Amino acid sequence: MPPDSPEPTLVADDVVSGATEDPVQTGESAGNRTDSGVRRAHWMREGAVVVVVALAVALLLRTFVVQTFFIPSGSMEPTLQIGDRILVNKLSYHLHPVHRGDIVVFSRPPAENCGGPEVNDLVKRVIGLPGETLSLSGGYVAIDGKRLNETWLPRSALGTTAQGPVGDASNLASPYQVPADSYFVMGDNRVNSCDSRYWGTIPKGLIVGKVEVRVWPLNSISLF
Repeated sequence: MPPDSPEPTLVADDVVSGATEDPVQTGESAGNRTDSGVRRAHWMREGAVVVVVALAVALLLRTFVVQTFFIPSGSMEPTLQIGDRILVNKLSYHLHPVHRGDIVVFSRPPAENCGGPEVNDLVKRVIGLPGETLSLSGGYVAIDGKRLNETWLPRSALGTTAQGPVGDASNLASPYQVPADSYFVMGDNRVNSCDSRYWGTIPKGLIVGKVEVRVWPLNSISLF
């Protein structure tokens, strides 16, 4: 963008507003006032460009790199509390596979119908990977017949995983094999989580990203 030329109207305004004063007495010449006006215009133009670029970068980051989310329910307690804000890395699974134990944000599956306000995104923990067979035994999750060591759950929550509604193939009333390119997810609050036991697995294409950091409240900032 070519630089603006001095704006005579600004000089004229200065002269009119100071018509009773001698420019020499103020120590400021008309040329200096013109230069000052040009500099102010230049700074304003630069400031506007910086703001636009910052907004564009923020939008790109939010769309393709990271995004913050608000936790509205207790399905991931005690790991995530109602009101927490989390930072989600959208690039993670373009760089490496989804791992068991990852906390992920994903778009609401079409079959999700757990009541309450409809939301666009959900957050759960990855429990079963593609091709694995999940089952329940005494309230514990088993993967391919071997009890899963869920180190992320508090001791009080161990052995509390129950099956989902009758009639759902993924309710874990019997062994269930995770389809290819899909993931079985559950909330850490097993007695109060509507998850894959209720509406099935999620395809990888629905995953928004991996939860990396709790950024709010400040006294509970933590990495996952």
